[in-house]
Amino acid sequence: MFERNITSFGAIGDGRYDNSEAFFAACNAVKEAGGGILHVSAGIWKTGPLELFSNTSLVLEENSVISFIPDPDRYKPVWTRWEGVECYGMHPLVFADNQERIRITGKGAFDGSGAVWWAMLQEKRKNGQKSPTTPGERALSRLNPGYEKQPSGGGSREMQFLRPPLMQFRKCASIYLEGFSLRNSPFWTLHPVFCADVTIRDIHITNPADAPNTDGMDIDSCENVLIECCEVAVGDDGIAIKSGSGEDGIKASKPSQNIAVRRCIVKNGHGGIVIGSETAAGIFNVTAEDCLFQGTDRGIRIKTRRGRGGQISNLHFRRLTMENNLCPVVINMFYRCGAALSDGWFTLETLPVVYTTPSIKNVVIEDIKATGCRASAGFIAGLPESPVRNLSISDSEFVTNESDPTHPDESDMFLGLPEASAKSFRVINAYEPVFFNVKFSAESADS
Repeated sequence: MFERNITSFGAIGDGRYDNSEAFFAACNAVKEAGGGILHVSAGIWKTGPLELFSNTSLVLEENSVISFIPDPDRYKPVWTRWEGVECYGMHPLVFADNQERIRITGKGAFDGSGAVWWAMLQEKRKNGQKSPTTPGERALSRLNPGYEKQPSGGGSREMQFLRPPLMQFRKCASIYLEGFSLRNSPFWTLHPVFCADVTIRDIHITNPADAPNTDGMDIDSCENVLIECCEVAVGDDGIAIKSGSGEDGIKASKPSQNIAVRRCIVKNGHGGIVIGSETAAGIFNVTAEDCLFQGTDRGIRIKTRRGRGGQISNLHFRRLTMENNLCPVVINMFYRCGAALSDGWFTLETLPVVYTTPSIKNVVIEDIKATGCRASAGFIAGLPESPVRNLSISDSEFVTNESDPTHPDESDMFLGLPEASAKSFRVINAYEPVFFNVKFSAESADS
């Protein structure tokens, strides 16, 4: 069997040497051998983007760090999915495309050097950039005709500064990830898209709380996925499940289904276990259990809107502990990010049901313990023409923090709804929701 160390290809782990050629040679050597094991020893291994192939086992030994050079020119355009739309984007830092049987294990880390990328984005936003300006952005805009009309989730698609995810698997099967850390991602951190049979176990993901669009995991149009015993602390959603956005996602017709999340911890970020907002091809059969969501803005978060499309059904959330969230349970079909009131999606009038109208049904929430709820105990907002159906909440306790100054309207990001006045459990457009053995109480921060 082929088994080599990265040093066999001339790599130097001193934190300064550019190992791009060494990693390129090593990954291709594994490919040419039909598969094998590549070891990365302790050290800091600077490199450009990596591409992995079928039957590769990448082992990161303890105290090893693969550190990516933050130069946008190195990450040439590849066909990918970016915020729910198939298009050309920057090459992911770690990428596998149409491959199978890939394993990444060990106690090392991948560091995306995200601070440079975040600073570039913040400077562009500060300067009010609304269109491509750099040669790389203009190149992407030429590859992506009509990008101006493509939906966005808030990542600034209009600039075509399509930052790369730290790790992406596209149209891959039999992926096994265990033990290592992912940190400082330029954009989404771990992004399997159009994949099947994925196991993610004991992975540690960290990005600063103010790092833009740095979701922890985005399980995107995938099936048969197990996520367990992971820890996530990021600047956006923690563990998110998606299936494409709007007409592009409907055309792709690849739902996310048969997904289990268990014994995970999510801290900071906008949501613990998140469904959407890219929901076009549908999301089915998701279970999240025995998790802790600590200090996340939301705990359970389901978000979509008119125009996004997709059926969402058969979701089961149980034995979840939530501490100091803005709002522990959110189902929001008036999600605002990447949209405006002028788009016409946020009216309370009943609109015709069309192929881009989302639906949510068969949601079971049980055995929830939520304390320190800062904005409200819960927020449910269906559409008048597509109310939330078959929602059941049972055997749960919600404790609001009445001394916290956070307004109830901060429960989630929405447009078009009337202002709330109390930190209660708000329900709009839900068809006969069931609350059984649910306790609501209030306390002050110092009680």
